[in-house]
Amino acid sequence: MKKNIFYLITGVVALILVAIFWYSIENFIPVLFTIAFVIGVILLYLVYRKVEDFVEDERSARITEKAAMRTLQVFWVCFCAFSILAVMNLLYLPRFSREFFLDRSAMIVPPMLMSPKIIGYTQLLLLCLMIFLYVGFRIYYARKFGEWETDEE
Repeated sequence: MKKNIFYLITGVVALILVAIFWYSIENFIPVLFTIAFVIGVILLYLVYRKVEDFVEDERSARITEKAAMRTLQVFWVCFCAFSILAVMNLLYLPRFSREFFLDRSAMIVPPMLMSPKIIGYTQLLLLCLMIFLYVGFRIYYARKFGEWETDEE
């Protein structure tokens, strides 16, 4: 099995774990996620042992370096933008009109864009996105630097 297939499997396992985490929170079954997490780690270890092309040379080290750097550069912007939106949503203070202070019967409920639960789930999904970003950048830089070309003459 190739490295990139392993990375894709890791991303899929992470997405499945997020779904199981959501299910266990919604139905209050914390043991379910704990068991699923252990099974996921064991599964990834077994799949990792099947990977055949973990040969490190200067070219693959450079590809890994560039892919990791680009992943962080793209991901921190996405994650930071979402986190700013989430914090602004949680800290929203409604502006009260003059009528509010005169008429206390008119209760103003501030609109909530996202609940804290949805914010947490979205952040977990963004972390899974980071794995897929890394795989995509790794494939891009492997093609750019010619990792899949043969060196035989």
